[in-house]
Amino acid sequence: MSNPQQLRYSKEHEWLSAAEDGASTVGITEHAANALGDVVFVQLPNVGDTVTAGETCGELESTKSVSDLYSPVTGEVTEVNEDVVNDPSLVNSAPFEGGWLFKVRVAEEPADLLSADEYSAFSAG
Repeated sequence: MSNPQQLRYSKEHEWLSAAEDGASTVGITEHAANALGDVVFVQLPNVGDTVTAGETCGELESTKSVSDLYSPVTGEVTEVNEDVVNDPSLVNSAPFEGGWLFKVRVAEEPADLLSADEYSAFSAG
């Protein structure tokens, strides 16, 4: 499993892109998607919601379990991925592409986000 080098990662297994047009994209990692199993339902924050780093902002339900979705940053949600709401399996099939979850205008990025190599070591151990 290869984690894209350009992304930052949380210890709760979310990824964060660099800001594009003022907003960063958030998703869950391939490691998390594999651990969850087949995702069948996604509950995301609403556009305009404020999310807080390290706090619950949604939910992912799979055939195995229900898992909280944590925001890797603090900021305002600017967009949600309706494709994932309509087809939650995208989280499993394309976690770093079409399976992204939401976009956020970052107000504060915690210092403890990991690089791809750091996340790979963390998730392996």
